[in-house]
Amino acid sequence: MEDLALHIPTDVIDGPTSLVTALIAAIAVAWCTVAARRGLDERLVPLAGLATAFIFAAQMLNFPIAAGVSGHLLGGALAAALLGPWLGALCVTVVIVIQALLFADGAVTALGLNVANMALIATFTAYGVIALALKVLPRTRWGLGAAVFAASIVSVVAASAGFVLQFWVGGEPVGQSFGAIAGAILGTHVLVGIGEGVITAGAVTAVAVARPDLVHALRGTPLAQPAPAVKEAS
Repeated sequence: MEDLALHIPTDVIDGPTSLVTALIAAIAVAWCTVAARRGLDERLVPLAGLATAFIFAAQMLNFPIAAGVSGHLLGGALAAALLGPWLGALCVTVVIVIQALLFADGAVTALGLNVANMALIATFTAYGVIALALKVLPRTRWGLGAAVFAASIVSVVAASAGFVLQFWVGGEPVGQSFGAIAGAILGTHVLVGIGEGVITAGAVTAVAVARPDLVHALRGTPLAQPAPAVKEAS
């Protein structure tokens, strides 16, 4: 079964593109570290650890999305919803680095590429979608779930678009046209995003119902309850 996990292996993107992307990713991660420390408190530290562990475990489990094709959670939308963009991106970065160094999931030479796509692009895109959606949708369980579901799909497609851009700049020849590769990757990752959306929306709404103060996207405010139905007097 083919795994569309966005973990870029070796010999897919050339050295110069990988190096430049790694430098950009390193600067961005350093920026996230500085920004995350400003809002870090005793409540967020254990939550960040739990979110990182959940994303790590979820990325190890594949779910089928088509005949012979599987995908897995990227975690950007989950991290963004619970922790915000800065700390969320750092947590996903930790997961990607551990997977590359200890489990050979994604080439070490492609570490900057994978961090850029799955940790930075996915997390910040998801956070933007959630923030915009919650300005329109009601802050109910279903409104939050819909915002996170949409953010998951958009973030996964955005991350795959990052790879498409990297491949356009420095991809090694694979015997297929760039248009065919881009169409296949983007189209299939819409399905990956749907799977991620179901998992992430369920996880985030479950946390929001029990502990809304742990959901960064809600800014500590509890979910609104649906108004009770008013019975008409007979």
